[in-house]
Amino acid sequence: MTEKYKALVLGASGLVGTALVNRLCQDERYSQITCLVRSPLSKAKYNDPLNKIQAIVIDFNKLEDYQGYFSVNHVYCCLGTTIKQAGTKSQFRFVDFQLVHIAAQLTRGQGAKSFVWISSVGANAKSNNFYLKVKGELENAIFKIPQLKNAAAVRPSLLLGERSEKRTAENMGIVLAKFIAPLMRGPLAKYRPVSAEQVAYQMIQLQVF
Repeated sequence: MTEKYKALVLGASGLVGTALVNRLCQDERYSQITCLVRSPLSKAKYNDPLNKIQAIVIDFNKLEDYQGYFSVNHVYCCLGTTIKQAGTKSQFRFVDFQLVHIAAQLTRGQGAKSFVWISSVGANAKSNNFYLKVKGELENAIFKIPQLKNAAAVRPSLLLGERSEKRTAENMGIVLAKFIAPLMRGPLAKYRPVSAEQVAYQMIQLQVF
């Protein structure tokens, strides 16, 4: 009998998270997909004919209290926000650095096979850009966690897809990026806008089966 895998997803209601959970629902290798969420998931957004999804509403301010849910094969972390959404740089850092770092530590503690999270193209701890600096610092911190098995980051550029909230500046950037995308070749190819579906697919490919 083929081994069945269990996955844990953080950030399941976001753009990439939604695409990822839907892919996992259709992936025959997975028997269960646990989603830690701030509020109940909208079932209409997910195609889950086999009832694989187990949505658990938690308090992310106390993420450590839910360590038992990390006892799975694979952990996917799609948590992320913007400074505008977060309101302050410190709150942005709490979501995009602290929560993801805690998730990686809990993954290590529960002995999951692998941990995959979303970083960003251009992530660099020495960057003058606050967003890219935080992403780079997070990469450095996670890769230094001892005994964390098979940690991997996806580094997308601008994400394509229908968001529930408006991001005017980002949308303008996507329009511009689409226009010049054909010119982005060689080293510039990584800056092309990418669909949430593509990022979700890459995250699954990075897991260890």
